[in-house]
Amino acid sequence: MNAAPRLSIGLPVYNGENYLSESLDALLGQSYGDFELIISDNASSDRTEEICRDYAAKDERIRYIRQPVNVGAGPNHNAVFHESRGELFKWASHDDLYGRDLLLRCVDALDARPQVVLAHAWQAIIDGAGNVVLPVDYRLATDDPRAPERFRSMLFTVGGDDFYGVIRSDVLRQTPLQQSYHHADRTIVSELALHGPFYQVPELLYFRRDHPDRAERATPSMQARCANLDPRRANRLRNPAVRLAAEYIWGFISAIRRAPLSSAERRRCYQYLALWMASRALPGTSHRIEDSAPPAEGAAIPEAAGIVSAREAS
Repeated sequence: MNAAPRLSIGLPVYNGENYLSESLDALLGQSYGDFELIISDNASSDRTEEICRDYAAKDERIRYIRQPVNVGAGPNHNAVFHESRGELFKWASHDDLYGRDLLLRCVDALDARPQVVLAHAWQAIIDGAGNVVLPVDYRLATDDPRAPERFRSMLFTVGGDDFYGVIRSDVLRQTPLQQSYHHADRTIVSELALHGPFYQVPELLYFRRDHPDRAERATPSMQARCANLDPRRANRLRNPAVRLAAEYIWGFISAIRRAPLSSAERRRCYQYLALWMASRALPGTSHRIEDSAPPAEGAAIPEAAGIVSAREAS
């Protein structure tokens, strides 16, 4: 086996034929090339396997794995990390697009800032054709030097797709990775924020695609989303909504317990968590910016986008 690359990219996919080639082209065309791309195909029934094998035959940086059965999105996400060898790791989605310098800017940011555990970039939501429909205003205080304040921001501030940032593998390895309860990705990112600050590259380089088949759209209920993460969650008797919500809260508690915090910092985090739990009675508090309806056709796009389409930026 070749020497380990600095960066591992893990791409879990299930029936992704519609956008997979575009995403692979954007990743393989990055200006930063010292990476491996691990694809875990979750027993797709469309042309996903054919597409992946074709790309793997042309680029030695790709390792293609096919699961014998659909193990769920959660275990499939974890599988690509377990297979990774780099000191840095990034999850990638089969339907998103990436500016050509995304990896370079994020790796440079981590190299220049040893205290930072995750680097990401400005983001926009794109439609099925790759057109920017919603530039994302990132308001989370994940760059705050104080761990409790970063945690508080993760609890109370809307938005953020930090899950898809470039992460230090040794820090990610200290988390339980992707679980299958409600909003489990949020607890992973919150735990990372307890380990250290994030850095956002001030360039529009990440394009999150919104389309009808996206997991959040295709599985709108809490139960359906959790069953998508792990098919065993489909049993409603064993996995009622109250259990899924309780596991979500316990995910935050466990993150606080594991994190390298002082006693005072830990107490502060528990206080913020208690306040957040009390606030759950208010409507709309779990809303995230990527779940917003895109602007109506012909609506003005804020000038902050700086581009017309993701393809022009990549």
